[in-house]
Amino acid sequence: MQKFEKECCKKEAEVFKALGHPTRLWVVEQLADGQEHCVCEFVQAAGADFSTISQHLAVLKRAGIIGDDKRGKQVFYRLLKPCVIQFIACLCGGCGN
Repeated sequence: MQKFEKECCKKEAEVFKALGHPTRLWVVEQLADGQEHCVCEFVQAAGADFSTISQHLAVLKRAGIIGDDKRGKQVFYRLLKPCVIQFIACLCGGCGN
């Protein structure tokens, strides 16, 4: 068994923490189609405030799960770690999401 090194798993823990909210999981699932989506699409579909969705997107971006591209006044997001989709599907176990 290897000695525990806290720093070695810090990035992975950040990803799990970022995925630890239903809205952020939903955002990741929406980006699974491989298309870019703007903040306004998430706001409309989720029925949440712009600031709330923006905060969730910022958490996912800091964790390296999503990336963004600013075009004029709009920001478009894309999935950088598609492997999380398989992980979510594995956890879901056919729950219909």
